[in-house]
Amino acid sequence: MRKSKITQEDYTALGEFRYLIRSFLEYSENAAGAAGLTPRHHQALLAIKGYGRGEPITVGDLAERLRIRHNTAVELADRLCESGLVFRSHDQEDQRRVLLQLTEVAELRLADLSAVHLDELTRIKPMLEQILLRYS
Repeated sequence: MRKSKITQEDYTALGEFRYLIRSFLEYSENAAGAAGLTPRHHQALLAIKGYGRGEPITVGDLAERLRIRHNTAVELADRLCESGLVFRSHDQEDQRRVLLQLTEVAELRLADLSAVHLDELTRIKPMLEQILLRYS
């Protein structure tokens, strides 16, 4: 619980933070579309690649990372497999667990998309830092 009264500067900082985050998300959606991916597919590829330092991810973990229901993650995984972006395998230690990994095509598309996203983050980093440093 915040002890002091919220100031106009606080509202301004929160508004600016929200604007920067939304602008980044819009940039990301447009970049994904230009690369021939839906924003959800891009998010899924990034979640799969970034999970556990590159280890395969379960469908359940993908659902958690994307904040979606398990059955929605199953449908998403189906579409990614059909598109040739992801392949499934069974966990060697527990055959009930389905693991997802990126195909080589997905790896290349994600690398290109990630490069432009990192450039955009570099561009907005000073503005984000200015807001976040105010509250550290």
